[in-house]
Amino acid sequence: MTSLVSQQFLEFAFIASVALFILALRWLSSPVTARRGVLAGEIGAALAVGTTLLNPELVQYRWIIIALIVGAGIGIPLGLVHMTAVPQRTALSHAFGALSAAMIGIAEYYVGLPKVTRFEMGEISLEVIIGSLTFTGSLIAAGKLQELLPQRPITYPGQNFVSLSALSAALLIAIALTVNPSYHAFLFPIMVGVALIFGILLVTPIGGADMPTVISLLNSYAGFSAALLGFVLNSKVLIVAGALDGSSGFILSVIMCKAMNRSFANVMFGAFGQVQASSAATTEARTVRSATPEEAAAILGAASTVVIVPGYGMAVAQAQHKVRELYDVLTKKGIDVKFGIHPVAGRMPGHMNVLLAEADIPYDRLLEMDDINSELPQTDVALIIGANDVTNPAARTDPSSPIYGMPILDVDKARTVMVIKRSMSPGFAGIDNPLYYLDKTLMLFGDAKAFVGDIVRELSGGGH
Repeated sequence: MTSLVSQQFLEFAFIASVALFILALRWLSSPVTARRGVLAGEIGAALAVGTTLLNPELVQYRWIIIALIVGAGIGIPLGLVHMTAVPQRTALSHAFGALSAAMIGIAEYYVGLPKVTRFEMGEISLEVIIGSLTFTGSLIAAGKLQELLPQRPITYPGQNFVSLSALSAALLIAIALTVNPSYHAFLFPIMVGVALIFGILLVTPIGGADMPTVISLLNSYAGFSAALLGFVLNSKVLIVAGALDGSSGFILSVIMCKAMNRSFANVMFGAFGQVQASSAATTEARTVRSATPEEAAAILGAASTVVIVPGYGMAVAQAQHKVRELYDVLTKKGIDVKFGIHPVAGRMPGHMNVLLAEADIPYDRLLEMDDINSELPQTDVALIIGANDVTNPAARTDPSSPIYGMPILDVDKARTVMVIKRSMSPGFAGIDNPLYYLDKTLMLFGDAKAFVGDIVRELSGGGH
C-alpha cells in the first residue's frame, strides 16, 4: 500500500512539473509575465529533479551527488556573466544539455547490449546523433559569439556536399545498427564521431548575422534530443519537456527566418555574412555627416517624437542604463520616446528586450517592427544605437543586395536619423549601409555608453 501511494505521489509530482513547464512557456511569451514564467520553469525543473531523486529504484546516490557538485561548480560562474555574454552562455548551455543527453544514450547502448532491440536501437541512434551534433555545433556557436573563432563564415569549395555527406554517413550507420545492434556494434563509436564532426561542419560556415537563428535552432535540437532520451529512459517528464523545448525553439526559428525573409536552407547552408568586395570602394566614394554630442542633444531636445533603435553595439558598450537615462530626460521634457525592436537584433532571440528590461524601460514603450514602422514616417528623430543590418534600406531598394527582401526597421523614413557607431565598418552581414550617406543622417562616432552619457548631460544642462 505504501509503495502504491509513493508511486502515485511521484506520478502526481511529474504531472505538476509538466504543467509548470507549459505555464512557463505561456508566461514567457509576454514581457509582463516573463518573470513569472521563469519562476514557474525553475520550480518545475526543481520538482522534476527532486521527484526523480525520490524514486525508490535509486539505490546509489554517490555519483549523483558528485555530479551535482561538479555541475553547480560549472553552472554558478556561468550564471554570473555580463548581459553581453548571455548569447554565448546560452550556446554553452545547449552544448552541455546535448552532451549529457548523448552520453546517457551512449551508456544505455553499451549497458543494454546484447539485449538492445531494433526499436530501442533506432531511438538511441537518433538521440545520440542529434545530441552529438548539437554539442559540437553549440561549441562552435559559442566560440564565434565570444570571438574566439572568426565571426565571418568559414567556407571552402564543396562544403555543403561534405557536410551533408557526413550527416548521411551517420544516418546510414544508424540504420545498419538498427538492423542488427549487436553485430554492427563496432560502428557505434564511428557514428558518434561522424555526428560530432557534422556539428562542426554545420555551424562553422554560418556568419555572425545568423547567430540568433542558429542559437534558436540549436535549442530546438537540444530539446528534441532530450525528448528522444525520454523515450529511451521511459521518462514522461523528459519526453514532454524535451518536446516543448524542441517545438518552441523550432517555431521561434521559423519566426526569425520569416523576419529575415530567408529559408532554413539559406541560413544553415548559405554562408551568409561574407564581406562584400565592393563595400570598401563604395564607402570611399561617398561622404557622411557627423555631429557632436552637443549637436545631437540640441536636435533631440527640439523633437516631439523620438524612436530609439537598439542593436548589438548597445549591448557591447553596456549602454542600456545610459539609454534609460536618455529616455527619462527626454520624457521629462514632454517628448514621446519609443523603442523599435527588430526580431533578430543582437546575438540571440529577444536580446534587446532583455537588455532594455534590465534597465527598467517600460514594456509598453517597446514596439515590434510592424508596429513601429507605421509610426516612423511621422517621427522627428530616429536614434540608432549600434544596429546596422536591421536598418539597412538596401533590403528594400537594391535587388542585388544579399539582404534584399528582408523586413527592416524603416528608420530612413524619419525626418532626421542619428546613428551612434564606433566606425563605418559593416555589420555582421558584411554589407555597407546606404542609410549612413543620406542627407538626413548624422553619424555620431564613438562608444555608445559614453556618447549617450554626453547627450544626457547636455540635455540635463550639465554640459561644458
